[in-house]
Amino acid sequence: MKAPPRLQSLVDEGLIDTVVRQLMSGKEAMVYVVRCGDETRCAKIYKEATNRSFRQAVDYTENRKVKNTRLQRAMAKGTKFGRQATEAAWQSAEVDALYRLAAAGVRVPVPYNFCDGVLLMELVTDAEGDAAPRLNDVVFTPEDARRHHASLLTEVVRMLCAGVVHGDLSEFNVLLAADGPVIIDLPQAVDAAGNNHAKRMLLRDVENLKVFFGQFAPELLQSRYGEEMWNLYERGELDVGTVLTGRFERAAGPVDVGGVLREVDDARAEEAARRLRMAAG
Repeated sequence: MKAPPRLQSLVDEGLIDTVVRQLMSGKEAMVYVVRCGDETRCAKIYKEATNRSFRQAVDYTENRKVKNTRLQRAMAKGTKFGRQATEAAWQSAEVDALYRLAAAGVRVPVPYNFCDGVLLMELVTDAEGDAAPRLNDVVFTPEDARRHHASLLTEVVRMLCAGVVHGDLSEFNVLLAADGPVIIDLPQAVDAAGNNHAKRMLLRDVENLKVFFGQFAPELLQSRYGEEMWNLYERGELDVGTVLTGRFERAAGPVDVGGVLREVDDARAEEAARRLRMAAG
């Protein structure tokens, strides 16, 4: 097929030989299957902020660092230059997270290049060599549900040990490759230690996985892996070899009613936003 305008510069630079087909169009980006020499890869074209249904919420961008102080001031003021810088920072966040997580051994697509708002990365495939399906397009046996749930918990732990929380993890952004689940879509990833909302996002990520796989293996619905995981992380006792039990008991003590109410309000707002994103995707 003819290369879309946003991919033409990569063709001109020799980073892409041919564009095979469009793979998907989501809330944040359009993805194409491309050929690069003897390899088949995918090219993710980020949509402009005005054309995305997923907004750059303050919760996600909190504590993201920009080295250039001029850029920081422009971004804070919301000038045209600042908005362009914010958009570039949002796009590069996924690239940074992919390289960081790939280096930590997390199952994410291998990133190859980032040029002109296009991320060139590995095409995740199934056993037949076709583009791997998302979890939400697959029906699982109870045994497979338990196995893939455990595998993804291992990846979430590995991510947390690398200092990253996905922030929007669900059955819609995990691919089922020939050798198991692969986590995708990371522009909203947050720093576990530097973002005040990281705990809530981690708990929500783990809850989403529990609810999805709990459809096929109902006993998973009683587990509390997220709370257990974060508690170990806060105490400095979580590592990639930690064996989780799925059990957690909250320590007795005075309840921060205000904090609980804020969490409830945040959760409601995030669920409403999630439903909008799902409808748009």
